[in-house]
Amino acid sequence: MDVKIITELKEKHLTQLMELYRQCWWAQDRNLADVKVMLRHSRPFGLLDPEDNLIGFTRVLTDGVYKALLLDVVVDREHRGSGLGNVLMGAVMSDPEMKEIKHLELYCTEEMLPFYEQWGFTADLGNLHLMRRTPSPGV
Repeated sequence: MDVKIITELKEKHLTQLMELYRQCWWAQDRNLADVKVMLRHSRPFGLLDPEDNLIGFTRVLTDGVYKALLLDVVVDREHRGSGLGNVLMGAVMSDPEMKEIKHLELYCTEEMLPFYEQWGFTADLGNLHLMRRTPSPGV
């Protein structure tokens, strides 16, 4: 399938992004207002089909030099298994700004490890551990 890579989403793509998020257990509770804020603070990469529909998406948070965090890699369920995840990852990896980042990082579920390992990611981080702080209710 012929796809186009975009780094800015049009208004119609926001609705389509919300549909993509509804297909993912980790993003089903996102709302449009919050997603618009998120996009202002992220570097988006989208995949458009020939009819200008958003069928794949990811975003990057970065300081531009040392660290970048790849988030929200998603392909429309009707197109999964067709190689579009690789197209999306290729767009990120070949982006001139991303090529210069010292550490591109992500987190994923165990079943996605082989997909990301083919792109050079590793879960072997020595003594490093993922940590998370979630605000307590009322804080």
